[in-house]
Amino acid sequence: MTKPNFASMRAAMVESQLRTSDVSDARVIAAMALVPRETFVPADRQAMAYIDRPIPLANGRSLNPPLATGRLLTEAAIKAGDKVLLIGAATGYTAAVLASMGANVMAVDGADLLPDDQTLSGVTLAPGSLVAGSPAGAPYDVIIVDGAVEDIPDALVEQLADGGRMTAGLADRGVTRLATGRKSGNAFGLTNIADIEMVSLPGFARPKTFVF
Repeated sequence: MTKPNFASMRAAMVESQLRTSDVSDARVIAAMALVPRETFVPADRQAMAYIDRPIPLANGRSLNPPLATGRLLTEAAIKAGDKVLLIGAATGYTAAVLASMGANVMAVDGADLLPDDQTLSGVTLAPGSLVAGSPAGAPYDVIIVDGAVEDIPDALVEQLADGGRMTAGLADRGVTRLATGRKSGNAFGLTNIADIEMVSLPGFARPKTFVF
C-alpha cells in the first residue's frame, strides 16, 4: 500500500481549509503547516489526519477539525512566551501547535489519549479533571478550551490572569459557537464570534435550574 503524502495533505489543508476561512494569524498558519498532524491520530486513521471533519479517538472523544483549531488559536492571539492552559489536550496536537508558536503550555486531559511515543517540547501534561484545570500553575495569560462545552466553570475563570484571554466553543441546543473573552479584574464574559463545527468535551454540563 502506498503511504499517503502527508506533506502535500498538510499543504492542502492550509490552502483549502485555513486560508479560505477566518484563520488570519500568519503565525497560526505557519505552525499548522509545520506540525505533523498525522502523528497525533491513531495509526489506523492517519489517512484521515487532514480532513475537515472530527477524527474519532478512544473513550468517546474526537479530535477537532483543523479549522476549529485554527480559529481557536487565531482568536486567542497567541504571543511567544504566553503561559497557556489548554483544556482538552486529547492527543496533544493543539498543544504541539501552541508550543511551536513559542507558548509555554499546561495541557490538561483526563483521558489517556496521548500516543505513548509522543514527547512535546514546551508542554507540561497535567492529567486530571478538565473542569478543574490546573490551578497550581495559575495565573495563565491564555486559556483555550479545545472543544465545545455548555458552561465555563468559575474554577477556570479564576485561573485566568487579569487581562488574560480565553477562547472556547460554546454548545447551545445543538449549535456550537466559537467564543472569546478577556478578564478584567473580577469581570469576565464570552462573546460569540461564529457558528463552527467543534467536538464536545465531557463534564461541562450547564447547571440545572429549578422551575417552580
